[in-house]
Amino acid sequence: MPSLGITGGIATGKSSFTRSLLRCLPATLFDADRCAHELLSADAEVRHAVRAEFGAQSYGAEGNPNRAYLRDLVFSNAGRRKQLEAILHPVIRSRWMALASEANAGNAWLFVDIPLLFESGVESRFDHIAVVACPPNSQLRRLIDVRGLTSDLAEMMISTQIDLRTKMSKADHLIWNDSSLSCLDQQAALLAGWLLQSHA
Repeated sequence: MPSLGITGGIATGKSSFTRSLLRCLPATLFDADRCAHELLSADAEVRHAVRAEFGAQSYGAEGNPNRAYLRDLVFSNAGRRKQLEAILHPVIRSRWMALASEANAGNAWLFVDIPLLFESGVESRFDHIAVVACPPNSQLRRLIDVRGLTSDLAEMMISTQIDLRTKMSKADHLIWNDSSLSCLDQQAALLAGWLLQSHA
């Protein structure tokens, strides 16, 4: 069965769309953001590498990742961001590629929610790519109002990713998420129907 890469920009609604799609078409899901969180929290090699690269302040007194510190550091410094990505991305990629092999062997669908799909240059690894997009002002509003970020940090985080228009131009399927959840559900149902029909 095919693998579907799901990507977009920060705060465009990739996770919400993925949940809708899974209700229409059950699949194995790999969430790259969740994997990164788990690696920072529980993977001994990753934790050691992060401490060595970013200092003891990258983890709190109880041993939990200091996510706010790391976020502010890597989004204000491109070099530091690349250093963190160099630690996390190879492990994340190896995990979803292993899942892809298992899904292919088991004739199962695989969805990979990977925000930096195009930035990582892995588009050729997927049979189809869905890009979830919305207007830039909606991204900004969600980061400020929902996630509680400052406008400066929100704008900085958006600017570190490939422009949404470029991602949209590379999409096999474009999901526009600037309306209601029911509208997102309808788009998920349409894509699920297309996938099932195309790979029956």
